[in-house]
Amino acid sequence: MAELLRAGAIMTDLSCPACSSPLFRMKNNDLWCASCQKKVVVVKENEQIGDIQAFSSIENVESTLIAKIVEINDRIQKEENLNQLEKLSSVLSSLLENLEKAKKLHQKHQVP
Repeated sequence: MAELLRAGAIMTDLSCPACSSPLFRMKNNDLWCASCQKKVVVVKENEQIGDIQAFSSIENVESTLIAKIVEINDRIQKEENLNQLEKLSSVLSSLLENLEKAKKLHQKHQVP
């Protein structure tokens, strides 16, 4: 908990639904449980759980795409075969386009 506070997190009056430990609001506004070491999403009465799940799924897609972009970039740097470079470049371009689409969806479905 002390590490979170040193990193700029703020202890909230909310508790983790899994372990009842206090939740911390991170600088990026995410809620974090120090005991479970997991992000916590609070669903208000008027919010749809499906909306929260969709938002979380979009975040996961973004993370996966970024990891794949890094992986393809590393392969491009090592590749010497022009045909293979062309294929990798095409894949990279497609991943970047999809990341842009995911970011737009993320902004559109931003959870308050």
